[in-house]
Amino acid sequence: MTAMKKITYSLSELANHVGGEVQGNGDIVISSVGTLAGAQSHQISFLTNPKYKAQLKETQAGAVILHEKMKADSPVAALVVANPHAAFARIAQLFDTSPQVAVGIADSALVAPSANLGSDVSLGHNVIIEENVVIGDRVTIGANTVVRKGARIGEGSIIYPNVTVYHDVHIGKRVTIHSQTVIGASGFGYANDKGVWLPIPQTGSVIIGDDCQIGASSTIDRGAMEDTVLGNNVIVDNQVQIAHNCIIGDHSCICGATGIAGSCHIGKHVIIGGGVGVNGHITICDNVQITGYTMIVQDITEPGVYSSGQPAQTNREWRKNAVRLQKIGSLFDRVKALEKQV
Repeated sequence: MTAMKKITYSLSELANHVGGEVQGNGDIVISSVGTLAGAQSHQISFLTNPKYKAQLKETQAGAVILHEKMKADSPVAALVVANPHAAFARIAQLFDTSPQVAVGIADSALVAPSANLGSDVSLGHNVIIEENVVIGDRVTIGANTVVRKGARIGEGSIIYPNVTVYHDVHIGKRVTIHSQTVIGASGFGYANDKGVWLPIPQTGSVIIGDDCQIGASSTIDRGAMEDTVLGNNVIVDNQVQIAHNCIIGDHSCICGATGIAGSCHIGKHVIIGGGVGVNGHITICDNVQITGYTMIVQDITEPGVYSSGQPAQTNREWRKNAVRLQKIGSLFDRVKALEKQV
């Protein structure tokens, strides 16, 4: 059995890769990444949060990625960049040892004669590609994934095992979709006739832009009549629900367990924390950050940070405050009465 070739880079090579400057010995050989506390001499780590500055003094890493402001504090060689976290991400990609999702086309893959596959496409076991599907060059699709009629997948995309891509969905270039995710299922559209729910056919589709990342077990519903749209470089965490006819702007980020109801328009560079709920037909402007467990019930028209989730407290404090909250109505009436007497 042939051993896997070890990937190594000098610190100077890594600096060239990310556009940084070397402080110290640029000939240090790096073969992987690690944390400040746990890294060894052949590894590189990074520091962005001052909370971990104490770990920098004790680190055994061969080198550390730092901002200019912190380079004087490094006891080891440093790679100095403007954005250490981004530089670390690019370097970590060089050392990524994740196995390929699929290699070649498995004998058990089923491809409809009318499907159009680009060059260097890989299909895992039991993949089903239905009629009139178009798959770009260098697309990789993992085992048991189903791509339904008329769907399109752009070049360089990677779809992990057990994903379902419904009919007529369009997926851009270099998109990654993780396992158990469903793209293009029917949106939650029903009419009520004397207590009986009547399903409304969802005849729109889903369009996903280039360079998006979709986490595991997430769902993006197709539009009712128009499309659900994700812009370019949108990242979606695990277990996120995006309902029909939502539009998500470029470079936005949606964290895990968030639910976005139908027909929401979310701007560019919006960050939505974990467990957030967004009511239907809400508009959120560009450059908004929403902290975890916030409930959005009205439009957000100004950039900034928004919160409504209540931080944890001791049970005793919570019970006390809950009782006080129940009395807030009578307290309000008393204050109004006193105002009239003044």
